[in-house]
Amino acid sequence: MTRMWDPTTAGLLRLPSGRSVRGRALRRPLPDGERPDFGLYLLGKPPGPMRWEERWVRWPDFWLPTDQGDTLGALREAWARAAEERVEVACGGGRGRTGTALACLAVLDGVPVDQAVGFVREHYDARAVETPWQRRYVARVSTAFR
Repeated sequence: MTRMWDPTTAGLLRLPSGRSVRGRALRRPLPDGERPDFGLYLLGKPPGPMRWEERWVRWPDFWLPTDQGDTLGALREAWARAAEERVEVACGGGRGRTGTALACLAVLDGVPVDQAVGFVREHYDARAVETPWQRRYVARVSTAFR
């Protein structure tokens, strides 16, 4: 059974393939409406229990993930699951780490790497992907997806 996000869901990024992923800030209250089936949480420490399946990637605020292999696996899992499930990606503020991960998902979905950050800024949050090293990370990770 396919469980997709309502198209009016706040923070929703629709990828070219039709997959949708919700980005959000964990510092804000959980939005009303549908709950995710799977969450990818990008934090310096575990997010605590959720009411849905989750995966945590150690990713300190304003920096890069600490385990490249785990991060690549988590991004691939989130992208694959978004084809049939409600997937959310979140960090504390919902912009830097979340935007970086969403740009990586856009690359997985076929957005050219040199357009991925712009795509996320246009369709998710104009201030997504906050640091120069996060922008470089999107480009560097794209080679691992080939």
